[in-house]
Amino acid sequence: MEHAVSLSDRISQRARPAGALQTLSVADVRQLAQEAGVGPHAVELAALEAHVLPARYLRNFGTLGWEGQARLLRASVAIIGAGGLGGWIIEGLARMGVGHLVIVDGDAFEDNNLNRQTLCWEATLGQAKVEAARERVAQVNAGVQVTALCLWATADNLPELLRGVEVVVDALDELPTRLMLQKVCGGLGVPMVHGAIGGYIGQVTTILPGDAGLCALYGEECVPERGAEVEWGNPAATPMMVAAWEIQEVVKLLAGKGEILRGRLLFMDAESGCVEMFQLS
Repeated sequence: MEHAVSLSDRISQRARPAGALQTLSVADVRQLAQEAGVGPHAVELAALEAHVLPARYLRNFGTLGWEGQARLLRASVAIIGAGGLGGWIIEGLARMGVGHLVIVDGDAFEDNNLNRQTLCWEATLGQAKVEAARERVAQVNAGVQVTALCLWATADNLPELLRGVEVVVDALDELPTRLMLQKVCGGLGVPMVHGAIGGYIGQVTTILPGDAGLCALYGEECVPERGAEVEWGNPAATPMMVAAWEIQEVVKLLAGKGEILRGRLLFMDAESGCVEMFQLS
């Protein structure tokens, strides 16, 4: 308790006004973490508890408020897949301040990823995607803790890998694996945010345990391994478009604000400029 009070006092001493709010700069968070022998994550949580806003979250405040931002910082989210969708989702959740990201992907970057995957640069070709994700998150937000798992998601390993997470994000590219992920999430009682892309089109929905979800779209048996992306490819903007919606769904789930896409499929066609909402049975 004495240590916590001391840290709280130091935070108050370093706080600077930003309009009606008191804020704490990134540099001050780093210095306080070093002085107290804790990580930036602990300093940011202590600051929020003292109603001092880490300045990096200033533009989140109007949407999330004190409690919403604290919920994000305390949360653990798993992203299954760190490629076209996953990379942008990881980036967005790190910038929003989700405290712990569990990233699962057994793949490494290759040339054809360069057109759309934010974690893929010429310098990261051949690197494991989860390692590039870990490095990127460290550059963007040192307060976010990352568990990087360079392996393929299976029905056998997922129950253990997902233990303790509050939301799972589907950023996969194979339909049977997506259906398997939904089943595992249902068994664990964890919501899953789904997104898929192909050409100029994309779709997003949020599936809670017990929902039909993807089974209402595809059935449960004899589903194709890949979808429209095999023929249409994946231009750069499509994963950005769908990942943005997946990020917002995760934030709404964690913060308890807004209406999630439960029982509804958001369908976007950027080529025709069409956006539609379909009910899922």
